[in-house]
Formats: sequence, C-alpha cells, structure tokens
Amino acid sequence: MDNERKIKLDELFEAFSVVAEGTYVYLCDMTVDVSRWSKSAVNYFGLPNEYMENAGAIWEDHIHPEDREDYHHSIDMIFSGEDSGHDMQYRARTRDGNYVVCTCRGVVIRDPEGRPHYFAGAIKNHGLKSYIDNVTGLRTLYGFFEDLRAMFWKRDDAVILQIGISGFSNLNDVYGYTFGNRILQQLGRLLQKKFANTGACYRMDGTKMVVVSRTLNSGQVADIYNELKDEVSHDFYVDGEHISLSLNGGLVIVDNFDITDKTVYSCLKFAYSESKNRKMGDLVIFHDMISHDNRKAIEKINVIRNNVSEDCNGFYLCYQPIMHADSESLKGMEALVRWKSDTYGTVPPNQFIPVLEQDSLFPKLGKWILKQAMTDGKKFLEKYPDMIMNVNLSYAQLEKDGFIEEVLELLKETEFPPENLCLEITERCRLLDIEILKDMVNIFRDYGIKIALDDFGTGYASLGILRELPVDTVKIDREYVKDVEKSMADQNTVRFISDLADAFSAEVCVEGVETAEMKDFLKQYKVSSLQGYYYSKPVPLDEFLSMEFVAG
Repeated sequence: MDNERKIKLDELFEAFSVVAEGTYVYLCDMTVDVSRWSKSAVNYFGLPNEYMENAGAIWEDHIHPEDREDYHHSIDMIFSGEDSGHDMQYRARTRDGNYVVCTCRGVVIRDPEGRPHYFAGAIKNHGLKSYIDNVTGLRTLYGFFEDLRAMFWKRDDAVILQIGISGFSNLNDVYGYTFGNRILQQLGRLLQKKFANTGACYRMDGTKMVVVSRTLNSGQVADIYNELKDEVSHDFYVDGEHISLSLNGGLVIVDNFDITDKTVYSCLKFAYSESKNRKMGDLVIFHDMISHDNRKAIEKINVIRNNVSEDCNGFYLCYQPIMHADSESLKGMEALVRWKSDTYGTVPPNQFIPVLEQDSLFPKLGKWILKQAMTDGKKFLEKYPDMIMNVNLSYAQLEKDGFIEEVLELLKETEFPPENLCLEITERCRLLDIEILKDMVNIFRDYGIKIALDDFGTGYASLGILRELPVDTVKIDREYVKDVEKSMADQNTVRFISDLADAFSAEVCVEGVETAEMKDFLKQYKVSSLQGYYYSKPVPLDEFLSMEFVAG
C-alpha cells in the first residue's frame, strides 16, 4: 500500500472514529483490500494488527461457525458491487476464546465514477452481561431500548416485529426446562437467519423476541413472519426432536420521531396481545381503529401517554346510572374514563385503554380513576346515600405489588365508604394467577368492597373465573341482549347466564338497555339491575347530579 493511500485511509479512519464513539471502527480501501481497524478491537478479539490485508477473511475466522455463511455471503455481495453495505448481527470470538454478540453496520463509499472505493463501518460489542440474554445470546430488552433510542436520535425509519410462542409452559412440562431453553436458542438462531443482514434480533421477556429492520417494509416483514410461522409449525427440529410451535406476532411501523420509545413499545405489545388473544397468531399491525392511519394512531397514543405522566392531564370521568330492575330506582353508577384535547377532541376509551394496559404507566392512570371516582362519589352520597360506585379495574393494576394497600389507602384518604364501592374485573384477568386473584377478591370483600365480573361471556375464561371467584354481580355484555326481544339465541343466553349467576349467589346486571321494550322484556329473567342509554348515556359529574332519579 503506497504512502498516499495510507494517509488517506488514516484521515478517513480518524473521521469515522469521532462519530462512532463506543464502537469498533473499520475502514477498508477496497481497491487494494487493505483495512485499518480500531486498536481496541485488535486487542479484544486478538486480531493480527491495526492494518490488515484481506481483513474480511481474517474477521470471518473469528465469527461463530453457525453465523459465518451469512457474513461470507454479505461480504461477497459488497466486494462484487451488488450490495452497498450491510447491517447484521453475529457472534464473534474474543482473544480468550469466548463468543460475544456483535452488531456490524457498514456502507460502501464510491468514487466519482461510481466504483466501490471504501467500505467503512462500526462494530458494536454487546458483551455486557446485562445486555445479552444468556440463553439465546441475543440482545435483551435493555439493549432493545438502547438501540431504539439511538434509532430515534438518528431518525431512522424502521419496522419492528415482536413474536412469541403460545403454550410454551406445556413444552417445558413435557420436555423440561433445559430442552425448553434449547427451543428458544434454536428459534433465536432461525430468527437471525431469516433476517440476516436486514434486521437486528432481541430476546425480550419470556418467550418473546423482537426484530428491528431498517431495510424491509412492513409487507416484507409480514411475509417473513408468515414463512417463519409456517416453518416452526411443520418443520422445526431441536436435537433431532420434531417440535411444533405456535407463534403470535405484532408489528409497528416507526416513521414518526416526535413520540417516545416507550410509546412504540406499548403499541408493539398491544399489537402482539391482539395477535395472541384475538387473532389466533395472525400478524397484527398496529393501526388506528377509526382512520387506519398508523402515524396518527401512534401520535395520539404518545400524547395520551404523556398526559398520564403529567398528573393525568386531559382525563376526566363520566358516569352512567345503574338502575334496580324491579323498582327502576337508582342503584348506583359506573365511572367511565374519557380523554380530550384541543388537537384530537374527545377520544373514547376503547381507542387508548387497550394500548395503555400494556404500558407500565397504566397503574398510575388506574389510581387516578379510583381516586377521582371516590372523590366524586362523596358528592353522589350526599344526594343518594345508598348508591354504589362501580369502577373498572385492569389486570395491569391487579398484578401490581401493593394494589390492595393502594385501594385501602385511597378509601381512607377520600373517606369514601368501602361498602359503597364495587370493583369491576373482566375475564382478561385470567392472565393472572387465579389463586392470587381469589385472595385479593376475598380481602376486598372482607372490607365490604363489592366485586363485579364485567363483560361476562365475551371471553372463553368467564365461566372458569365465575367458578373460582366469589363475585357479587355478573354483568351481561350488551352484545348478548341487543336482539333479545326477537332472538331466541339471545334469550337463551340471558336465561343461562342469569341462572348460572344465581347458582353462584351472584346478582345480574344487564348492560346495553336502549329501549323501554327491551327493559320490560328483560324483567322476566333473574336480573337485578339494568344499565344503558335508555336511562342515560355516560355524562360528566355535574350533569349527572342535575338529573333526578328515585333513590334506591
């Protein structure tokens, strides 16, 4: 290599080193295939020298045998002029013989005639223990957020895919935890292979893994997911044992950098949970329920999420009356959260609660709702001393440590009587350990707090929860009564649920009552209370207090 080329190589290398702090930098003069590498990389990996001829082959010898083929193919494509760079993950051997996971990103710099001149890039060592999953060797959740923040700083568009395995605990029960870890290792390797040179892979919590791709669009990622899903279902082997895996997948498109990384993660988890709980593993792409505009949806969620952090700014409660079925006097009311802003107007809860339930911030919103409902409830009690305040709970609140103490502290702080409070849980609480949930319900009831099972019948676990939990009220979802006057199926459903609740000594409340005819028809069943637009839509506190009801 002549001196002029070496000086140019060194000048460019120093420039790249400044902007690539915290990584190992390499720069190759492709005309003569001479490279300069960071001295720290030379020392850490035991490379021959800072200056190397045919460095690609030397480095390939340090890459794990299982990862070499993808690396070799990428380098061939770059030096043949077919590719303009690469972005890949692999395991590299250190000086002491151990392997660490690395992310390698490089670009080809062309001369004025368009010929490949330099290949420059940076290698990030993910060898820090807290950033590497011991089972799969993939970057962990911490690494994911570190890289996501860097992506936001650079304003790099990306498609993010989260996958996970259904029924993995059953595999552990059959084959043991050691073999279960081998399944995760194999899946991680397969995921890396599917996204070789097109995406970085991460191991999240449990069986979940994530891919971040800056080069593929959502359609291409969806195609790979479907291919992967089919392969692990029919042609997946671990240590010679044929294993059939069922995958779930959620996807988020990131092209808006006026939001936070936490918002992206919440939307990703929501899309994944929809795939797992409602779509039988079909890939779910996060989108707005009204406009189907991914960008606007994430922007809205980001603003709402930030408002939670700002002492729940923009949130308010509306109240809907619950009436005694026999006397049609006021039994109580249900507190229902709303959010509004000058930009988005009033946003109904079904557009943000399901997403925020996946967010670590949700318990803060849940606490605000409880406290506000109790505070407002004191005013209701002045007018209706026997009324019951119903407040919805999320499984995210119930799984939070200290939730029981939080509720009791709020009752004490607001001086709201526990016997006038009813906490509503849904069948989604099946995600919690049923014994823990049962203990919580029993403690609440010991304090006089009532428990209602909301949206009964909308999930497959409702019957099981009713058998296990001593609830006071079962609420029949409006979907089961909208045609009750003419539909035999709806009539049989109401009759079955009301008889079932009666067998477990629980009262029944029917939601979605919209007409006088529907109200009168429902009275023939074992129904204790009614709720719906026939009596009133949910209204703010002052409007509710101005309405006149017969006290129950």
